[in-house]
Amino acid sequence: MRSVLASFEAHTMNDPKAQAALLVAALLLCSAAAAQTAPQKLPSIRLNAGIHNIQAEVAQTPDERSTGLMFRETMGANDGMLFAFEQPAQQCFWMKNTLLPLSIAFIADDGSIVNIDRMKPQTLESHCSTKPVRFVLEMNDGWFDKRGIKPGAKLRGAPFGN
Repeated sequence: MRSVLASFEAHTMNDPKAQAALLVAALLLCSAAAAQTAPQKLPSIRLNAGIHNIQAEVAQTPDERSTGLMFRETMGANDGMLFAFEQPAQQCFWMKNTLLPLSIAFIADDGSIVNIDRMKPQTLESHCSTKPVRFVLEMNDGWFDKRGIKPGAKLRGAPFGN
């Protein structure tokens, strides 16, 4: 194995094309790593919880959903992120690389809140819906409690058809 590596190293160090290819590969790896440590900014929509307005970024692709609110250091008082899935299922979330404490609401297709939980930053504890849902809304910690919003309350907005 060592002789194979030595042969590869000797070949690449004397070949300008191989050096260029290695440089491009290294730059791509660095940019991918940087992308994974920066917060994402997604298009947002307006939702309503009774008289309360919410400006929610929408995470709808697998990559957007897996990154979510990771690496955010701040979030506006009425800002959040709506996770939209293709099919209703039990949805589970954790807080890996998420710096902010959050409250999470699991939401049925009609906008009804199924259950709400609070999540501590940078933990791997699972927080799951108690029923199959397609939507999940993350807000600043305590957002739902402070406004008296409980399971059974109904959110309004385009994703819920109202």
